[in-house]
Amino acid sequence: MEGGGYWIESEDGVALERKDSNQRGPIVVLGAGGHAKVVVATLLAAGCEVSGVFADDWQERGDQLLGVPVRGALRDALDAGARGALIAIGDNAARKRIAEELELPWATVVHPWACVERDVALGPGTVVFAGAVIQPASQIGAHVIVNTGARIDHDARIGDFSHIAPGCTLAGNVELRSGVFMGAGSTVIPGVKVGAWSTVGAGAAVVAELPAGVIAVGVPARTIGGEPVRRVSKRRAARERA
Repeated sequence: MEGGGYWIESEDGVALERKDSNQRGPIVVLGAGGHAKVVVATLLAAGCEVSGVFADDWQERGDQLLGVPVRGALRDALDAGARGALIAIGDNAARKRIAEELELPWATVVHPWACVERDVALGPGTVVFAGAVIQPASQIGAHVIVNTGARIDHDARIGDFSHIAPGCTLAGNVELRSGVFMGAGSTVIPGVKVGAWSTVGAGAAVVAELPAGVIAVGVPARTIGGEPVRRVSKRRAARERA
């Protein structure tokens, strides 16, 4: 990826096709809360046409969001004739559910004030906000939020449906599995892994591997809740079922 702009998931559902200004079609935004405001602002800064905002509580949201019409419930987006769509909801599990329920061409958008190195891979549905930096050889999954001013160093691996909150720093060779939430201003030191669907609190410093499904806070980060996911081999699982 290079520079600000947006890309659309191709028909094979894998590749991303960059769209120049003369190819750009309308984008729809799913969600109408505060996070959606930043997504709409990012799309507009990238030169996109945003044709509508959709949310299940749309009747309570008013007629417009940053000048873009609020047009109906989430499922109404299926009939909007959009060239691309983005899920503008900060909750990771909610983004996963909507992505699985609605078959739409997912866009990938980078704010022109973000710095994303040329060889970085960004998955469909991912947004990179203003001031974010993603360094070389990093791979970012689908429907990931790289929020304002977040920094991801070289060779990072970020799983689908993760959220890197404002001011978060991920050092080189960090791996976040799917669904990880990194709180504002949190840090992960080089080479450390964070398990799937774990939450790291604001300002925490992760200095050792975290298992899946936990909540960790503090400096250094310590687990305070959640339910760690126990990995069991197929052979052992068969014995336990017997």
